[in-house]
This record gives sequence, structure tokens and C-alpha cells, in this order.
Amino acid sequence: MTATEVANRVINKNELFILDVRNQSEFKDWKIEGENIEVFNSPYFDLLDGVEEVMVHIPTDREVLVVCAKEGSSVLIAEMLYEAGLTAVSYLKGGMKAWSEHLEPVKIGDLDKGGSIYQFVRLGKGCLSYMVVTNGEAAVIDSTRMTDVYIDFADHIGAQITHVLDTHLHADHISGGRQIAEKTNATYWLPPKDATEVTFEYQPLEGGNVVTIGNTAIDIQALYSPGHTIGSTSFVVDHKYLLSGDILFIDSIGRPDLAGLAEDWVGDLRETLYRRYRELSDELIVLPSHFMIIEELNNDGSVAKKLGTLFAENHGLNIADDKEFRSMVTGNLPPQPNAYQEIRETNMGKITPDNEQQREMEIGPNRCAVR
Repeated sequence: MTATEVANRVINKNELFILDVRNQSEFKDWKIEGENIEVFNSPYFDLLDGVEEVMVHIPTDREVLVVCAKEGSSVLIAEMLYEAGLTAVSYLKGGMKAWSEHLEPVKIGDLDKGGSIYQFVRLGKGCLSYMVVTNGEAAVIDSTRMTDVYIDFADHIGAQITHVLDTHLHADHISGGRQIAEKTNATYWLPPKDATEVTFEYQPLEGGNVVTIGNTAIDIQALYSPGHTIGSTSFVVDHKYLLSGDILFIDSIGRPDLAGLAEDWVGDLRETLYRRYRELSDELIVLPSHFMIIEELNNDGSVAKKLGTLFAENHGLNIADDKEFRSMVTGNLPPQPNAYQEIRETNMGKITPDNEQQREMEIGPNRCAVR
């Protein structure tokens, strides 16, 4: 079973039983989740002498998927389950590494003067990236390192990528922005306050910038919104969509500590969320760069909600007392993302890990939010 097929089951809320044969620490840290996905963990080495003991935990009336880190172990265990009498059993092609890299494109909506906006959902990592398309041109925002997905998608819909933008210097995943720009001859935009140590050329993206794509003048307006990083910049697209980066999520708010400056930046985070965002229209549809839990997905697999709804429902936007907010933000930080310092240095151009090293650096859950 491919990652695409698993993604379809998650989005369509289909039933699936998963036997995850990774070790317990890896499973506890990160697993495939879905509304009708049941997961049972039994480490591979405990099953080498036979699968009889685990068979009592496996249903016979549903599809069963065996999952491991890279694929090999799951093939062996799936064969053992089949030989033990389980017929509807598969293994995940490419393992959890393939699941981590899969991107599912979802159309968010149309633009007023023609064109569309698409969200690329990375279910296995919680990353969200975007493509704004109009009049044969496209802008890619907060892309992952799986650059061919965006280039191939643009080709498929007959668009040329002319601009690539990052809302901030990412610390949880490796950006594909610079690589996409190089492959397509597009302009790469990065907030200059996050780019003081980068080793490559870029176009400075600052508050007040308007990046226009297509002849129909669909504007991507840049809104300076520090807090997650000192350079974090949001985008208002077509006066309808707010791409909030890692500042505001559907169920939480962004953490300010990934450059080691939580105490310094928590004030900026509050200023952005409680003043800058309050000045925006409640009707804006918030499109964040991450989601935290599978329940944030809408029925079509997208992650989006109106800003006014978030001001009513998101706890991080409803703390009146400044000291309480500061305490909540700095005292409820999850563990740092895996290899986040190396990821930041990669995104600065300081180090150039190979593909397998990049995969290893990104393995694990999304940890960009305050709990």
C-alpha cells in the first residue's frame, strides 16, 4: 500500500488497522493517525519467532497494514501474517519515511479575478504549503524539500512558477524554496530579519511588500508578524486568505523559542496575535503552515478556518492577562524538533546534507506549537 493510498483513507475517514512494528520509543513519538485508523504497536524483534501472540490483537474484518521505519521489516511481518491465515494484509511501501514525505494537494478555493489557491498537506509531518495560481503563473509558499511535487503540479495545471516565498526561516523542516527557485528561474523571497546569516542571494520580503503574479494582479501582501521568529511574515492573498506561517494555527499558536529567544520574542508574538491580527477582517480564511492534530483537518482534507472563528475558539487568542500569556507560552513548550539547529543551518545554506541525511533530520512529529 502506498503513502497516497493511506492518505486517501485518512482523509476519507476509512477504516484501517495498522500494526506498527517499530520500537516503542519511535512509536510513542510519532505514528500514523486518522479518525478511523486503529494502531497497535508490537516491535519487530518480538515477532521474529512467530506472530501467533499478536494475532489476537488483529481484526479479521478490516484491512491490515504493517508499518516499519523503511519497509523491509514490514514486508517480512506481513508475509508471516499472511501465512498465519490473514489474507487482507499489506505493508507500507517505503515505510514511515515515505509517509513523512507524502504531500496531498487540496484545492482551497478560487480567486476573485480568476485563479486558485492550493494547499499541500504533509499528513505524516503536519506541514502545510501552498500554491497560488493565476493567469498561467504560480507562487509557492512555505514549500517542503520535495520540490518535484510542486514543479510537477504546476506543469500539470499549465502554470509557470515565478515566485517562491518562505514566511520565515523554518526550523522543523527543510525548505525547498531556494531549490524550486533555482530549477524554475523564479524569484525567491525571504524575510530579511530571518536571513542575516544566509549564504545565498534572495529578495527581501518585508511588511508592505506586494508580490504580484499573473497579469490579473492578484496581490500577495506581506504582513510583518514577528513572534515565532523575529522575521515572521504573514501573507494576505486576494483580500480573502491569511497565510499565517507558524504564528497562528487552528488549535494553537506558534512557539517563540526555536532560536533560543522565547523570553525576548513572546512580546512580539502577543503583539502580532492580539493587535496586528485583530486589525484584520474576521472573514479572512486562516491557512497556517502546520497542523498539530489530525482533528484539525476538514472533511475535504484541508486545514483552514475563518480568523473570527479562531478568535472565538483558539485558547491562545483569548488570554487577557499579559503575564498569564507569557507564562503559558514560555512554560508549555514541547521538546525541540528533531535536529532543529541543523535544519536551520541547512535553510541558511551553511550546510548541505545529502538526501538521506535530510530525511533523517526531519523524522519525527511536528513541534512548532505551544501546547
